[in-house]
Amino acid sequence: MSWQVITPLIIFLVLIFIVGFWASKKMNKSNSFLQEYFLGGRELGGFILAMTMMATYGSASSFIGGPGVAYTQGLGWVLLAMSQVVTGYFVLMVLGKKFAITARRYQAVTLIDYLKERYKSKWVVLLSAFSIIVFLFSAMAAQWVGGARLIESLTGLSYSSALFIFAISVMVYVIIGGFRAVALTDALQGAIMFIGTLILLIAVIIAGGGIPNIINDLIAENPNLISPYGFDRGLTPLYVSSFWVLVGVGVVGLPQVTVRAMSYKNSKAMHRAIIIGTVVVGFIMLGMHLIGVFARPILPGIEVGDKVMPLIALEVLPPWLAGVVLAAPMAAIMSTVDSLLLLVSSAVVKDVYINYIKPNAEEKTIKKMSFGVTAILGILVFLMALSPPDLIIWLNLFSFGGLEAAFIWPVVLGLYWRKGNKFGAISSMVIGIGSYIIFHLYFPNLFGMHTVVLPVILSLISFIIVSIMTSNKIKEEADLQY
Repeated sequence: MSWQVITPLIIFLVLIFIVGFWASKKMNKSNSFLQEYFLGGRELGGFILAMTMMATYGSASSFIGGPGVAYTQGLGWVLLAMSQVVTGYFVLMVLGKKFAITARRYQAVTLIDYLKERYKSKWVVLLSAFSIIVFLFSAMAAQWVGGARLIESLTGLSYSSALFIFAISVMVYVIIGGFRAVALTDALQGAIMFIGTLILLIAVIIAGGGIPNIINDLIAENPNLISPYGFDRGLTPLYVSSFWVLVGVGVVGLPQVTVRAMSYKNSKAMHRAIIIGTVVVGFIMLGMHLIGVFARPILPGIEVGDKVMPLIALEVLPPWLAGVVLAAPMAAIMSTVDSLLLLVSSAVVKDVYINYIKPNAEEKTIKKMSFGVTAILGILVFLMALSPPDLIIWLNLFSFGGLEAAFIWPVVLGLYWRKGNKFGAISSMVIGIGSYIIFHLYFPNLFGMHTVVLPVILSLISFIIVSIMTSNKIKEEADLQY
């Protein structure tokens, strides 16, 4: 175990705990526990909003899985990964002020709160909560595996010991600090990710003898590594384009990103976040994936893609600086895990327990439930992550696709199309989730596209057709109420 590498990571964890304790004091003074714990009191400024969106979205798959796949595929994967540049810009532009204003009018604390008020349907709420719990479990498991793999490769501890350390670290500060702690630590983690990416990219280029030298080495090994098509020419134009749906425009449907669009302070904060977020996401995604490709000539023959990042950092940097840089993927993983934990616990506590089990629950009971559910979820994900998959990125992308197929049209069309109704939303979610799981299991990458594309199209068609067909029924229901 190299203490020079470990010490910066320990300092980083201590800083995060300090932020968590500070946020818990702020939460204790708040008038509304739910608003504060799950939304940070809707007080996020532009810089923190941009960083929390970027840090939540940029996860283990961006910092560990992504460079690992780029190491195998070459520059074609870098091109594919750059579809993520539009993420923050697109989410805030599409949802924008209208979503924040509507969420405040509905007094919505979660995405499901918004859907409940918009569609007035118990089934929309229960389907939404089910989707979040199922798909985010696989996303959280992926992150916990990434965190444990990182600690394992740095410390020499066993995988299960590393997983235990990671689990305890995340759960303590999420449980005590809530959304404000998550958002503030995301700002710190986002800054570390940016600096870490810059330092490591420069060090890798120097170690490889400059970019022309690295490119020549890649050409000598396999000319396809510098083509847009991947090392085996498997990255077809259609497949790469379909990733614009999965990690570009479809991100509007991800609850962990959408909830950020209802938590900012004012429109000035939103405009600032659009600019800062686009620049930071663009640089980090480009830098991290280039590091993965450029690492190939320096460290050939790495078999487990998820180990490329820690191994190249330890190879090209002094130990203490490697520790500082490797706090970046640690930051990315922790910031995603904390957001997902809060999201799933809010689905259980706010959207199921308070809405349908005990609507007049006292503040003290809600507080205990929120802390308890967050802790139980953490333990369940820990148990799930004890037997890890080979590559984190595929677990993460599976959960992305499922959430987008479920939520994108009920959120976007619910906001902009007045005729959209609860029947359209339910059919859209059922067809989106059902077709996504069927395609994923039996017809993956149908017609050479990513599995998410067809379910998103089918859910759009069903939302529109069913809403139009049931518009008279909705009118009759409205007339009966009056």
